[in-house]
Amino acid sequence: MDAIILQILNGLDKGSAYALIALGLTLIFGTLGVVNFAHGAIFMIGAFTAVTLNKLLSWSYVTIDPTRTNFLGQPLEVNSAYLVKWFGESIGNGIIDWSVPLAILFSIPIMLLVGFTMERGLIKYFYHRPHADQILVTFGLAIVLQEVIKAFYGANPIPTPAPAMFKGSFDFGVWLGFAPNAIIYPYWRLIYFAFSGVVISSIFAFLRFTTFGMVVRAGMADRETVGLLGINIDKRFTIMFGIAAVVAGVAGVMYAPINSPNYHMGMDFLVLSFVVVVVGGMGSLPGAVLAGFLLGVLESFASMNEIKSIFPGIDQIIIYLVAIVILLTRPRGLLGRAGMMEE
Repeated sequence: MDAIILQILNGLDKGSAYALIALGLTLIFGTLGVVNFAHGAIFMIGAFTAVTLNKLLSWSYVTIDPTRTNFLGQPLEVNSAYLVKWFGESIGNGIIDWSVPLAILFSIPIMLLVGFTMERGLIKYFYHRPHADQILVTFGLAIVLQEVIKAFYGANPIPTPAPAMFKGSFDFGVWLGFAPNAIIYPYWRLIYFAFSGVVISSIFAFLRFTTFGMVVRAGMADRETVGLLGINIDKRFTIMFGIAAVVAGVAGVMYAPINSPNYHMGMDFLVLSFVVVVVGGMGSLPGAVLAGFLLGVLESFASMNEIKSIFPGIDQIIIYLVAIVILLTRPRGLLGRAGMMEE
């Protein structure tokens, strides 16, 4: 039982990232009708905003500490952060320690700018082009963005630590009545799961309970009729593109301590997240979230040694096998709407 619970936790953790990226993909496809293969690159940019802010806050200068010496007996050179000099050791180190949560605020305007620039500068010219053209141009954009990241940050993963108070693990065994240390799970992964729940709930509440969201949903159902009512639906859809970019960006920020950011992480998540979108149903926001968590849990169970000993390599293909089965039995996906991708 403890192994099953642990795999469920792993699946929900992984499914959180899938669901957040798939939610942004579905927002863009449902509003603009664009298959955006550059969305994984936005997730990557979000992760590197956390890296960038951490580097900026840790910016330091070299001083000589006469009380400490190296192996030659010479005074030791010490790197001292400017924040510590300006705000004192407690506050300065505290700000550096909390660089990842602070990067959420840092990333929101950046991701809005990236989203608006991408949509106005490129995507809008492909609204009425075939989906194959959209895939090719956005996939090419994703490659360009990852090469830019590689040029500036290098090819190696860059560790980006979570705040010190969240570096430990939570003992689920005691909490659920099992033996101590039976189920140990990192705090930050639990926070990521909770964070994804807040973001997903906020998006659904925004679309359901605000006038802006109601107009967007109406435009997703019948764009032409909403336009005839005198509403500038194109402007609202552009804003939704920016919101989708923010969702992917903050997902990348919070994922940075879990998986050290690297230049190809966007591509790693994009393919899986697009499969999630297709399984959930193109254009279905609830379907994207449901499929994200479902496939995350299935992938987690498939990674168990007991399963891999029977079916070697099953953890690498389980998502695609499930996608094949679901699409053969339900061509529109789990919660797909009629008319999507059927023209």
